[in-house]
Amino acid sequence: MTDPRYRIDVDVTTRYLAEQSEPEQNRFAFAYKITITNNGTVSAQLLSRHWIITDGDGKVQEVRGAGVVGEQPVIAPGASHSYTSGTLLASRVGSMQGSYQMLADDGQSFDAEIAPFRLAVPGALH
Repeated sequence: MTDPRYRIDVDVTTRYLAEQSEPEQNRFAFAYKITITNNGTVSAQLLSRHWIITDGDGKVQEVRGAGVVGEQPVIAPGASHSYTSGTLLASRVGSMQGSYQMLADDGQSFDAEIAPFRLAVPGALH
């Protein structure tokens, strides 16, 4: 949706968790910090999430659920909400993308897109 009232921007930073990974078992742990900023003009509540997680072998996992880390935050215009979560991959490199399902204070439902971002063990990409 391109309506400027419902503009949610999503910023992501990622980190490889070597201490929680077991490379010999093809278990690679990653943390990601998400900052969701409401650059629209109407408060909006994050109701649910939809993730598409793709590992380096092309295996796709979809995750849907209510809220984020047990919360369904209401984000006022100009405000942000941040949280940290994580995922396990079976390969050294992968990607995530998806959307948040939002409900604006005026009753309008809309999706906030999460652009694809890469998860990679340091040194895995040259």
